[in-house]
Amino acid sequence: MRIGSLRLREFRNYASASLSPCEGVTALIGDNAQGKTNLLEAIALCCTGRSHRTARDAELIRWGGDGSLVEAEAIRGDGTHEVSMSLSLRERKRIRVNGSPIQRSGELMGHINAVLFAPEHLRLVKDGPGERRRFVDMELSQIRPQYYYALQRYFRALDQRNHLLRVMAGKPELAKTLPEWDEQIAVNGAAIMEHRRAFIEKLAAAARESHAEISGGEEFAVAYRPCVQSDASGGALAEAIMAALGDCLESDMRKASTGAGPHRDDVSLKLSGVDLRAYGSQGQQRTAALALKLAELKLIKEETGEEAVLLLDDVLSELDAERQNFLMASLSGVQVFMTSAEISENVWRKMPEGKIFTIREGTATIAEKGDYAK
Repeated sequence: MRIGSLRLREFRNYASASLSPCEGVTALIGDNAQGKTNLLEAIALCCTGRSHRTARDAELIRWGGDGSLVEAEAIRGDGTHEVSMSLSLRERKRIRVNGSPIQRSGELMGHINAVLFAPEHLRLVKDGPGERRRFVDMELSQIRPQYYYALQRYFRALDQRNHLLRVMAGKPELAKTLPEWDEQIAVNGAAIMEHRRAFIEKLAAAARESHAEISGGEEFAVAYRPCVQSDASGGALAEAIMAALGDCLESDMRKASTGAGPHRDDVSLKLSGVDLRAYGSQGQQRTAALALKLAELKLIKEETGEEAVLLLDDVLSELDAERQNFLMASLSGVQVFMTSAEISENVWRKMPEGKIFTIREGTATIAEKGDYAK
């Protein structure tokens, strides 16, 4: 799969822009705050319907405007997939796929698949469980729409349960409605956990292989750490979640929040048996994050039969020459969008074919490679 064209209107700092990227590496070169990342954000938006930088669609609209438009055309093995995203200050976001409006955001998933790797993704290793859950959720939502819908149902039920826990102190009679939300959390939570368990098992194998190639053989272990410990599946797993909710009910009522369920899951990352978050060096953490992203690329290909688009947001500056070499060598057959303030000589040698755009004040201009020759 590759992006054939990207068109923007009144998006971020772009009044308008139209890009026809190449099949290989499309480099977006420019100083900071010129709009390079905004182009990657537009592509990612067409994959999931959400920005990875803000939860407020209004922030995506160019200053002074009242709406914006993002259009992307993806060329896949089964034909052309066109995604159109209209944002407005006055009405809800409107999404069209192949010219037809969609009613549910889940209908967008899978038309354009991308893997984004940015410096902030080092938080996958450094930060708490929420970052690792978000990583798994975004990946699974792209390749398995049923997971996305289960996730939506789960968090709706979780929000309702937490609200109920907050108001029960003043209205104890509402406690009788708690089992209804517990059941919804358990059923959808079981589906989420089964998907996560299978996905992380595959992720672990792919990441271990990538990491060994980068590091020269260090053993990288990725493991699912569910909040509810159970090897069961289906109805038995849902019963285990129900039991866990019952066990923590007293504590939940004191804290007015739900203490058991997949929203408390984590993913363990270890190097030679040692926790990377607590004891890994910065270089080891960067290598682990890179291995996870390359594993993500492999799994999308395995699940969908299509290569995902790789979005590299100023990430090469965070990697040493050895890791840069490995990353560039791993990109055969993958369409890449890469932002950078400049192209280093090391990277230049690794991308003999590609296209370069100079990004300046929200304008993308095609450039000659000679303009950036070292």
